[in-house]
Amino acid sequence: MTTSGSEVGVEHVTVSFDGEIVLDDVSLTIEPGAVIALVGGSGTGKSTLLRVIAGLLVPDTGRVLLDGCDITDTPTHRRGIGMVFQDNQLFPHLTVAENIAFGLKMAGAPPAEQRAQASRSLDEVGLAGFERRQATELSGGEAKRVALARTLATDPRVVLLDEPLTGLDRDLHDELMHDLADRLRRTDATAILVTHDHAEADAIADRTVELAGL
Repeated sequence: MTTSGSEVGVEHVTVSFDGEIVLDDVSLTIEPGAVIALVGGSGTGKSTLLRVIAGLLVPDTGRVLLDGCDITDTPTHRRGIGMVFQDNQLFPHLTVAENIAFGLKMAGAPPAEQRAQASRSLDEVGLAGFERRQATELSGGEAKRVALARTLATDPRVVLLDEPLTGLDRDLHDELMHDLADRLRRTDATAILVTHDHAEADAIADRTVELAGL
């Protein structure tokens, strides 16, 4: 059973790179269990904001809250947040099951629990029986399903998705778009999707937040 989603708060976050401001005094609240989409053109800071929430990037100013608690300085692995990257970031030397179980292994889960959860997660994304496949043997669509399964296997309170359907042909994109929307609806986790595709945002998210360029 998935852990209940958390409220995510972003308060007055500013981020700059080499003196160029990417996010300027951004504030946002996402209700527990909500699915929202961050949309906007290239360079508007969508992925940067996701990385701040995940703890992969420290903002110049401002803070990130989880259920009202300041987690701005909390290490990524202690936030209860899962992230699906645009390029999947699967480990090529591991099997599909080992990829999915990686977070559970790092958390000290027993091997039997790791195997059972990997199988359940694969079944949930339509890849039952793929446990022994090598990550390098997967098609583009299969790799994206495995990346999602790996993130959800740890029952995160918040799921961050950074353009997870990029690079797919239109038919496969639309199929996985509806699958992703259904999967997120069946979990209690709060989800934040980054996309430049308004149709994708409308299909997956409860509401859309547009970031404007500076």
